[in-house]
Amino acid sequence: MSAAWTKSSLAWTRAHWPRIRKVTTAGFICLVIVLLCMAATRIEWGEVLGAIGAMPGPVLWTAALISAASYVLYSSFDLVGKHYTGHDLAWWRAMMVGFISYAFTMNLGAPVGGVGLRLRLYTRQGLKQGVVMRVMALSLASNWIGYSMLAGVVFAAGAVALPAEWELGNGALRLIGVGMALAGLAYLGLCGFSKTRSWTVWGHEIELPSLGMAVLQMCIAMLNWALIAAVIYVLLQQKVAYPLVLGTLLISAIAGALAHIPGGLGVIESLFIAVLASPDLPRFKILGAILVYRAVYYIGPLLIAGTWYLAAEAKMGQGRKTGKSDVRCTNYPYR
Repeated sequence: MSAAWTKSSLAWTRAHWPRIRKVTTAGFICLVIVLLCMAATRIEWGEVLGAIGAMPGPVLWTAALISAASYVLYSSFDLVGKHYTGHDLAWWRAMMVGFISYAFTMNLGAPVGGVGLRLRLYTRQGLKQGVVMRVMALSLASNWIGYSMLAGVVFAAGAVALPAEWELGNGALRLIGVGMALAGLAYLGLCGFSKTRSWTVWGHEIELPSLGMAVLQMCIAMLNWALIAAVIYVLLQQKVAYPLVLGTLLISAIAGALAHIPGGLGVIESLFIAVLASPDLPRFKILGAILVYRAVYYIGPLLIAGTWYLAAEAKMGQGRKTGKSDVRCTNYPYR
């Protein structure tokens, strides 16, 4: 009787899983909103605005320059994708697509930026959908493989001290870090020594990159995450050790991804306050720094990317009307 009930429960769960997932996600988002509203009532917003207004100009310019370097670095994922797939779209066009999609992803989520815009911009410039999917897959893999290795090293080294009231202790975080670092090394080993180089998944061919390309993927992504943390470190005016800022950012990134909240809105703020707040660094100063970080790293690039995207759409649309195109691209099949 119990086995039959379990079997029927599993069958019902599978059949209704999409709806269950939507309800669970909506419930989690509502919980986050409630917690944010409760936290907002305990924040002295006058002090937060004062902390933002008191931020020195050189600090803001330094944060902006580091943000620009991070976006250029992330855009180079699409250059790696160009080499990986063999398409002949101009290098600067590939980086343009990478920049625009990254800015939209950071603000509106991966379905809009990482998938939707990349697919539209690439296919309108002559690439086949299969090639675009491989570029996107490589970019996604690069980002999270680099994250896994960097976070693994940072967590395993004990760079982050979690609040005492958290159920996940520092010992468990170190073990998770070891596992993440091993996962990154396993990827390098697979790319370097696996005899099977490709698989077909959902009708798409997945081909392992070479070991050299895998190392490049990992290094670029690790450096990019390090630059993002450097933006926050500068905005906090070096009042917290950089490894702690980096570790907190890495925790907030995975928490935001699990919450399915675009840009990790509220999650990043809550985690940084929970981990970094102290008598020497009050909550309002941390929140002020994170809000400026959002303006510099999220909103500013989005405005540039949005303008660039509209200009690109207009130019490509004009090219179709006149029967001319300034884009020459060979559509390569899967290799």
